[in-house]
Parts: sequence; structure tokens; C-alpha cells
Amino acid sequence: MEVIYQYAWLIPVLPLIGATLVGLGLISLNQVTNRLRQLNAALIISLMGAAMGLSFAILWSQLQGHAPYTRTLEWAAAGNFHLSMGYTIDHLTALMLVIVTTVAFLVMVYTDGYMAHDPGYVRFYAYLSLFGSSMLGLVVSPNLVQIYIFWELVGMCSYLLVGFWYDRKSAADAAQKAFVTNRVGDFGLLLGILGLFWATGSFDFQIMGDRLTELVHTGSLSNILAALFAILVFLGPVAKSAQFPLHVWLPDAMEGPTPISALIHAATMVAAGVFLIARMYPVFEHVPAAMNTIAYTGAFTAFLGATIAITQNDIKKGLAYSTISQLGYMVMAMGVGAYSAGLFHLMTHAYFKAMLFLGSGSVIHGMEAVVGHDPDLAQDMRLMGGLRKYMPITAITFFIGCVAISGIPPFAGFWSKDEILSAAFASNPLLWGVGWLTAGITAFYMFRMYFTTFEGNFRGNKTQLWKKLKSPIGMAIVTGFERTPAFGPGAMTKGELEAHTGHHNDHGHSHGHSEYPHESPWTMTLPLVLLAVPSMLIGLVGTPFANYFEEFIYSPNETLEEVLVKAAEFNPQEFYVMAGASVGISLIGITVASLMYLWGKINPVAIAAKIKPLYELSLNKWYFDDIYHQVFVLGLRRLARQVMEVDFRVVDGAVNLTGFFTLVSGEGLKYLENGRAQFYALIVFAAVLGLVIFFGVT
Repeated sequence: MEVIYQYAWLIPVLPLIGATLVGLGLISLNQVTNRLRQLNAALIISLMGAAMGLSFAILWSQLQGHAPYTRTLEWAAAGNFHLSMGYTIDHLTALMLVIVTTVAFLVMVYTDGYMAHDPGYVRFYAYLSLFGSSMLGLVVSPNLVQIYIFWELVGMCSYLLVGFWYDRKSAADAAQKAFVTNRVGDFGLLLGILGLFWATGSFDFQIMGDRLTELVHTGSLSNILAALFAILVFLGPVAKSAQFPLHVWLPDAMEGPTPISALIHAATMVAAGVFLIARMYPVFEHVPAAMNTIAYTGAFTAFLGATIAITQNDIKKGLAYSTISQLGYMVMAMGVGAYSAGLFHLMTHAYFKAMLFLGSGSVIHGMEAVVGHDPDLAQDMRLMGGLRKYMPITAITFFIGCVAISGIPPFAGFWSKDEILSAAFASNPLLWGVGWLTAGITAFYMFRMYFTTFEGNFRGNKTQLWKKLKSPIGMAIVTGFERTPAFGPGAMTKGELEAHTGHHNDHGHSHGHSEYPHESPWTMTLPLVLLAVPSMLIGLVGTPFANYFEEFIYSPNETLEEVLVKAAEFNPQEFYVMAGASVGISLIGITVASLMYLWGKINPVAIAAKIKPLYELSLNKWYFDDIYHQVFVLGLRRLARQVMEVDFRVVDGAVNLTGFFTLVSGEGLKYLENGRAQFYALIVFAAVLGLVIFFGVT
């Protein structure tokens, strides 16, 4: 088994090799490389598969009790300063390696069907492989500096993938928004890293935590400064994991192809933030102000994402806000001290959310046969309905995902979400109340999404409905069982529909050629079926009756003995009460969604009209995008114009004035230059005489 650890560095390197080879081929022999698209895809998928196999071997070894393994080499040294680079394998690393590689592998298989007709097929695979390599490198990093390097690489790859269809303005804008927003968080993270190194003299997670605690206890470092450093570090996960107030980039990231949406939202970029909180837990745990900040940020984000998701009509945007909400759960868990519960939900969420996103991509793929490649139509749930008859595999797997995320036992999401809510209740009943209410809202909007998409009658072949949905002035449409406002796809900026004329044609047609959608090819449905298995069963490893997950993943400052003692104190009665409350609110949410969108017993439009301010608040995403646009985008543009005016009128004016005087004086002096020494002597004499007279008078 030791050999496996010696070659564990291959896990991030193998996908990097694939990305490098294909990238060099695209640069040097572009046409040949693009013609060999299937071969390039097979190469990249095979290398990720090899990394996945090695990851499973390492996880099995860790489960058997192998000690953590670290291998480093000195990268830089200056005096007493030494910086090492390498890789570390422990329980957390082993778990994350398996999550990232399995999801990435299945997404790559899925991509073959989804991107089959896209001219950027090979380039997309190269980006995917580089993205996976960056995330894997982040996971195995043994210190904070190396994490920061791969952290930025992950951000760069997300920029490339979100803006993959860069010829579409909305995609280019979304990529820019994601990049800029993440830079805000990354700057805070960098300041936090530097501050912690200044205080502790180390980049090692455990050493930083121990020394920071010691410095605070001895009075060498104030509590305020320690809290400041910790919160600055937390800003990095706030941006990466789309927490309030830096959550605005994630829904716009849906402009990228659906496979990358699944990868970003499940196992890579957004998971990186939660992973960093887990790695930095030795620092956060002993700073109460930081833990409270993390807990309340997560709780508010969970509620915020859920309340916005209930009004979304774009299937991908709805799932995006769902991701924001679920990430809030994970962050809240970390903040209340439920380390294992947060990572448990990270694992379960990775599988069912990847399945949901890939399922949405399958729906879009099927809808494009009817409406063509127009995102406004192909992704709008109001044009769907009845897809269960035409896409049974997609429908069944999507239903499984909805049940899992709603927290219905025995599906995966129930066990992890219940553990978080129980920990929140023990820590702060207010946080539990927010999480409990959010669970009900989650069940409502997810089944609203399922019923609108897969049940009822198919509405996508009604061309009159297309025109109404595309109309910026249409206020209401009839969709067969509900009457809903026609604001276009959810989460779109007002006025975007008028300007949204050109769309990328990744499936080779601009209009539909079928009356009804069709099931996706096996390369797309197979990953859905495979992801359905862990979505149903993987939660069983973390039941309160036998919590194998917590025995494997626990806080760095805990021991296995302490975990076992805590597990022995399990109270079944308490569990049944808490679980009953969470399942009860979820069932209420599902029931209300059924009455509205399945049986048509309740008119959602009438309810929206009665609570119009709240409805508008949700539809406009709590106006955060509008506020940020006015304050930051337009405000910074005004500031830039003012700075440019100062530069032009003051700085450039001073330079130009100096040049003008130089020119004038030069032109004047040239007439005095006749080459006669007597004349020059006369000028000097006159000048000296003038000075003598001047000072004599004064």
C-alpha cells in the first residue's frame, strides 16, 4: 500500500497531462486535433479514470487505518524562511479525491453526448481536464501557500469554462462577473494568509491554529486581530462557495455549458470554499467571532438562495440558487461546530446536485429538438411539461434528486441535512429555525421544478407561447394548468430579452425539427443512472445509529475515542423529534407544490398578487444585482471617468504647459544665438549688472 502513497502525486498530474497534450495539439495542429475529437476525449476521460482508480485505492487504504502521509520538498528558502511544496494524504484528502474524480469522470462521459456537435468539443475537454487537475491539486496541498496557488488556478479555469461561448455577450459578461467577484474574496484571503503568517510564522494549518490560540491566551495577540485574520481568510470561501454578499456570480455562471455547471456546482469550485474552511478549522475553531460570522453567513445564505429559487423559471438558474442555499447549510454547519455534518452534506450534495444539473442538461438537450438552440426557450420550464413520457430515464433520476435534496428518508440528503439541523438546534435555536424553514422552501421549489418540467401536458410545441415568453411586455401567459407572469427566464436582467438576439449554436441548428422532445443518448443517461445510486444510498454511511462517516471524518482537534464516546450518547428520542420536524416541513412543501403545479387546486398567481412585494423581492433576487450594478459597476465607471478627467486636465495639462514654455523659450533664444563670443559676454555682463542693481535697491 505504501507504493500507492508514493505515487499519489499522479492524481492531479494525470489530468494535467491530458490537458497539456490536447492543448498543445490545439495550438500547433488545430485542425488535425479537432478532427481527432473522439480520440482526444477518450484520452482525457481515461486519464481522469486512472486518477479516480488511484483515489479509490487511497480511500480504501485510509479506511483500513493507514496513517496520514505527507511528502514535501523545499521550494524556497531565505534565511530562516523555508517554504515546502508537496502533497498530503489524510482522511479529508482521501474523501475529497474520490468525490472530485468520480463527479469529474461522469461529467466527462456526459460531455461526449451533450457537446457532440459543438465546434469547441476538444477545447472543452482540455478545459475540463485542467479544471479537474487544479481542484485535485488544491485538495492534496499540504500548506496554505500551495492551496492559494491552486485556488487561483481553479478560479482561472472557471473563467474559461463559464465564458466558453465567449462570442455570446451574456457568457462573456458572466465570466467577467465571476472573475471579478472572486478576486474580491481572494484579496481578503491573501491578506488573511499574510496576517496569519505574520502572527504565527507558519503556513501549516495545525501549527497556525495552535500558535494563534497560544498567542491570544498569552496576550501577545489581541482577540480582535485574531478574529480579523480569520474573517479575512473566510472571505475566500465566501466568494468561492457563493455566500452572501459575494453570491451574485454563481447564477450567472449558468451561461456556461451544462456539464461545467454540474462540475462547478457539485464537486469543484464551490466545494473548494467549504474544503478550505475544513482545512482552516484549527484556526477558526478557537476564534468565536469567526465561528459566529461563518454560522450566520451560512444561515442567511441558505435562506436567501431558497427564497429566490421559488420564482425562477429557468431550470438551470433554479438549480443554481438551490446550490447557493445548500452551500449555506454546509457553511452554517462549520460555524456551529458540526465539522463532520458539513462535510457529510458536501459529499451527499455533490452526487445528487451533479445528477440534477446533468438532468437539466438532458432536458435542455431534448427541448432543443423542439425549440432550437435558444436558451430563453430551451431552459424555460413554462415551455416544458409532460417530459416524463418522452424522457423517462431523465425524469426518474431527476425525481430521485428532488427527493434527496428535500431531505426525505432514506435518501442521502435526509441524513446529512438532519445532522446539520440537530447541531444547529444544540448551538443556536435561531439558526435551526432558519435552516428548518429553508428545508420546507427547498422541498417546495424542487418539486415545483419537477412538476412543471415532467408532469402535465407538453407545452413546448406551442409557437404562440414562444412569442409570449419572448415578449418583454407580456404580463401573463396560460401554460395549461397555471398562469404565470412572462418575465422571461428567471434571474434575467430587465431589458435583457430585447438585447438578447444572438445565441451560440452548439447543436448545429437554430430552430427545432421535432414536435416532441426525445430521450438523451446513453452517454448522457448513463452518468445519471450511476449518480442516482449514491444519491439514494450514500447517506446510509452516516446514520446516527451507526455513523461510519463521523468515525472517519472528524474535527482535527478531536480524537477517535472522543467521537466514539459522543456516538454512544446518541438519544433516539431526540433524533425522532428533530427528524420528524425536518421531514414534516419538507412534506408540507411538497404538498403545497403538488396542489399548485400538479393538481392545480391553488392558483400561484393569485397568491403572488396578494404578496406582491415579497414576490417582487424574490423575482428581483432581493435587488442585490441591481444595487451592486448601481454602486459598484456604474459607481466605479463614474470614478474612472473622473480620474481620467483629472489625468487629462491636471497631469497632462501640467506636462503640456511645461512643454509649451520650453518651446517658446527655445524659439526666443535661437535668435540670440549668433555665434559671437563678444555678444554672449555682453549678455552675461548685463545679467550680472541687473542682479547687482536689483539687490542694491532692495
